[in-house]
Amino acid sequence: MENQKPEITNEMGAIRIADEVVSTVAGLAAVDVEGVFSMSGGWGTDLVEKLGKKNLSKGIKVEVVEDQTTIDIYIIVEYGYPIPRVAENVQNDVKVAVETMTGLKVTAVNVHIVSVSMNKKEAEDEDTEIEVD
Repeated sequence: MENQKPEITNEMGAIRIADEVVSTVAGLAAVDVEGVFSMSGGWGTDLVEKLGKKNLSKGIKVEVVEDQTTIDIYIIVEYGYPIPRVAENVQNDVKVAVETMTGLKVTAVNVHIVSVSMNKKEAEDEDTEIEVD
């Protein structure tokens, strides 16, 4: 028997939300959290991204059963930010974003810290132009 995706039925028909949509929404919410350097999808996903294909759902695993979802997020935290606070902010923001945009009930957001990066500040400094009078 095929695993049926959850659907929202109204007078016009049915709406089905793919797992990748939930992953993308969660990923966009997570990278907006202060202290999150980037998502980590493993070496394969990172290699594909270096070749030019952006993957907004990298580092996220979604399990949807009926109208409930569990989300696992793998992130790299920027050095200097308190890891527990960043992780809690990711959990809260992802839960709100997914529930608001999809109507699914988020039962868990599991945050996995895979690394700490010290590069964000250096990258911002390189992008900043200094004007000389």
